[in-house]
Amino acid sequence: MSASIHQKEETDTEQQTVSGTAGDVEKETFPEGGLQAWLVAGGATGVVFSTLGFTNSFGVFLPYYLSHQLLGESPDNVAWIGSVQATLIFATGMVAGPLFDRYGVLVIRLAALGYVLAVMLTSICKDYWHFMLSQGVLSGITTGLLLSPSMAVVSQYFHRRRGAALGMVVAGSSAGGILFPTLLSKLLTETTIGFGWSVRICGFMILAVLSFSALAVRTRLSPRATRFFLPEAFRNPLYNMLIIATFFLFFSTFVPLFFIPTYAVSRGMDETLAGYLVAIVNGAGVPGRIIPGILGDKLGRLNALCAAGVSTSILIFFWTKAISTAGIIVFSVFIGFTSGALISGASVAFTLCPKDTRDVGTWLGQAMALASFAALAGPPANGALLKAYGGFEQVTYLTGSMCMVGALLVLYSKKFTEQGVWGRV
Repeated sequence: MSASIHQKEETDTEQQTVSGTAGDVEKETFPEGGLQAWLVAGGATGVVFSTLGFTNSFGVFLPYYLSHQLLGESPDNVAWIGSVQATLIFATGMVAGPLFDRYGVLVIRLAALGYVLAVMLTSICKDYWHFMLSQGVLSGITTGLLLSPSMAVVSQYFHRRRGAALGMVVAGSSAGGILFPTLLSKLLTETTIGFGWSVRICGFMILAVLSFSALAVRTRLSPRATRFFLPEAFRNPLYNMLIIATFFLFFSTFVPLFFIPTYAVSRGMDETLAGYLVAIVNGAGVPGRIIPGILGDKLGRLNALCAAGVSTSILIFFWTKAISTAGIIVFSVFIGFTSGALISGASVAFTLCPKDTRDVGTWLGQAMALASFAALAGPPANGALLKAYGGFEQVTYLTGSMCMVGALLVLYSKKFTEQGVWGRV
C-alpha cells in the first residue's frame, strides 16, 4: 500500500528547470496534487470568494446608501468609496507579493483578520467618513494584501496543473460575486432585519470561510527577500505603453459595475431585481475571463485585450439604448463578459514584458499600482456627470471614449514587439 502511494506521488510530481542568475540550472519540484496542495488551493479559493465576491457587491450598496445612510450625498461622492477600495486593492498588490515572500502565510492571516474587521465595521457605519475608512480604505488594503499571496502560494504547489488550480481559485471570485450581491439585495429590500445585520450576516459567512483559509494555506518554499520595486522595468517601451493603455481601460471598467443598478432603477426596475444585476455581471465575467484567455493563447494576448477593449467601448456607447428590463439584463450579461476580459487580459499582457519570469510578479504589481489610479477617478468622475446632467448619456460618452482610447493604445503598443502592430501577439 505504502509503495503504491509513494509511486503515485512520484508520478504526480512535476519538475521545472529554472535558470539561475549566475547561469546555474536548478530543478524545482512541484507536488502537483495531494491533500496539502488541494487544501491550499481550496484555502486560496476561500480568500478570493470572500474578498472579491463581497467587494464586487458595491453596485448593490451604492443605490442603497443614496436612499438611506448617505441620503443627500451626491452619486460621485458615494462612488468615491468604491473607487478608493478598488484602487487600494491594486496598489497594495505591489507590496503584498514581496511581503509574502518574506513573511509567508502570516501576511494572509493578519490580513484576513483585518478584512473581517472592515466588514463588521461597515455594518455599524452611519456617516460618510465611516464608510470611507472601513469599506474604502481598510477593506481595500486588506483585500490587496490577501489576493496576491493567495495566488502566489497556489503556484508553489502546481506547475503542470497550475491552470486547473488557479481556475479553481478564480471560480471563487465568481461564486462570491454571484452569492453576495444576491444575498444583500434580498436582505436589504425584502426583509426587515436592516442594514447592520444584513452586512453582519455576510461578515460571519466571511469569517467562517477565511478561518478555513487561514488554517488550510501553507507555504512550501522558504522565505526569501525580494525587491519591492524594479525601476529598470520602465526602460521597456512596451511596458510603459501598456501601463498607459491599462489606465484608460481601468477608468471604464468599474463604471458599469457600480452604476448598472442605479441606471436600472431609474428606468423603473424593481430595486431587488436591480441588485441582482451585479450578480449577473459577475457571473458573465466567468466565461469573460476564460474564453478570451484561450483565444489569446491562439491569436495573441494583446490582440485579445484590444478586442475586449473595443467590445466594451461599443457596449458602453449603447448602454442607454437598453431601456426595458429584458434589455438591461441582456446588456448586463454582455458588459460582464467583455469587461471581465479587461482586468485578466491586462494582467496577462504584462507577462510579455519581463525577460526573467521570476520578475513577473513585481513588474505586474507596480504596473497595476500605477494603472489603478484610473479606477480611483472613473466612477466619481462619472458620478459627477450623473449629478450635473441627471442622466446617463454623458456617462456613456466619457466612459466609452476612454475605453476606446485604451484599446487603440493596446494596438499601438504592438509596435514595440517583434511581430509588429498587425502581428499575432
